[in-house]
Amino acid sequence: MKEKKQYIFSNQVSLYGESECLGFGSKTLYIKEIDRNESINYIKKNHYSGKVTSNSFIHLGLFYKNELMGVLQFGPAMNPASCKSIVKDTKTDEYLELNRMHLMDNDLMYAESQAISMGISYIKKKYPKIKWIQSFADERCGGFGIVYQACSFSYYGEHTSTFWELDGVWYHNKAMTIRDENKISPSERYLQNNKERAVSHRLRQFRYIKFLDQREKKKCLLKEQPYPKHYENSSCKES
Repeated sequence: MKEKKQYIFSNQVSLYGESECLGFGSKTLYIKEIDRNESINYIKKNHYSGKVTSNSFIHLGLFYKNELMGVLQFGPAMNPASCKSIVKDTKTDEYLELNRMHLMDNDLMYAESQAISMGISYIKKKYPKIKWIQSFADERCGGFGIVYQACSFSYYGEHTSTFWELDGVWYHNKAMTIRDENKISPSERYLQNNKERAVSHRLRQFRYIKFLDQREKKKCLLKEQPYPKHYENSSCKES
């Protein structure tokens, strides 16, 4: 019998008469907000990039039989104000980007799509101001975003970006171009100081958007396209 999915609430009732929403799912498989440091440590240890997006602020753990088996991190895009060039009139606090996702290898079918779907259900409840969520499938995953297709995201084309790999850590090209000493992070400075050892890669990225408010889709400034066909071994547990 299929387990019923539902919201997970705190045992404490707030001043507004409802307990705080903490997660969503079934007794066996669910997502739940976890400590930021725990999320960051997990991603740094397990994600192929070895890095986190510093402004992620929603940190969801995926639990199977109460064991942590994955992490999803949501926040604004690298350039938060870029949302206005994607969906007309979107404010910087009205959208999210799935900045990082990693799931442990397991025998659970469709774990990736289930994790994303449960995360979206949770965000709808906990953050009702969010109107759409963007994510990019990376060709390093071995596919064109089949996980997002399974979650009914809309597809808005691909582009090629430059990434740098240094000591097993991946950086977007932006990290190589920052010159403002007040804005550069220690890891970005390390990359620039060791540029001669860094390896440059040109990688395809595939843009997907999930509209939580369907009215916003009509405001999208990008052209929706048919899903690209994925190739062999396209299951990706990372984003």
